[in-house]
Amino acid sequence: MKSSINLHIDEVEALEEESLRKKYKPDDVRRIKDFKANKTIHEHFMKEALVQARKAAKNGDVPIGCVIVMDGEIIARSYNKRNKLKSALEHAEIICIRKACKKLEDWRLDNATMYVTLEPCQMCAGAIIQSRISEVYIGAMSGKAGCVGSVVDLLHVGKFNHAPFTIRGLLEDRCSEVLSDFFDKLRLEKGTK
Repeated sequence: MKSSINLHIDEVEALEEESLRKKYKPDDVRRIKDFKANKTIHEHFMKEALVQARKAAKNGDVPIGCVIVMDGEIIARSYNKRNKLKSALEHAEIICIRKACKKLEDWRLDNATMYVTLEPCQMCAGAIIQSRISEVYIGAMSGKAGCVGSVVDLLHVGKFNHAPFTIRGLLEDRCSEVLSDFFDKLRLEKGTK
């Protein structure tokens, strides 16, 4: 499945019915309508990702959380473990994709939806494309390393064979707050040592 949609939640909510049909493919129109009709369900899953992000913070890792959902059920959840496991590869999205693939016994996550509290980096964006995740909902954006629109949009490069339907800014304030609180605490601790 290939989608051209990478919209901020404010853009989605401003879209009118008539402009939807003129501007987007039928499958994207269906997904936009579904998002608008089921926003509280999507928020619920992002809150689950926030629970995961808080676990990362307790371990001293940057608080990024992720859940993958299929057929309305969470099939995988994880959080950033780079510091805990001393590995640059242990991002929330990578761990979550690995768990989902193991559960499904398949590398293809065609009908899966990812909820992640911070915009994926280039490595995680690549893994999303490779695993064929069909929808991605992002909380906060990452101006320094984000690869779904901030620095570059790797999920929607025209020549790739897959591009997920993407909505940015879901519970953006809460996701940003978890990150800000973590870094404020870190700065305070460094200042007192």
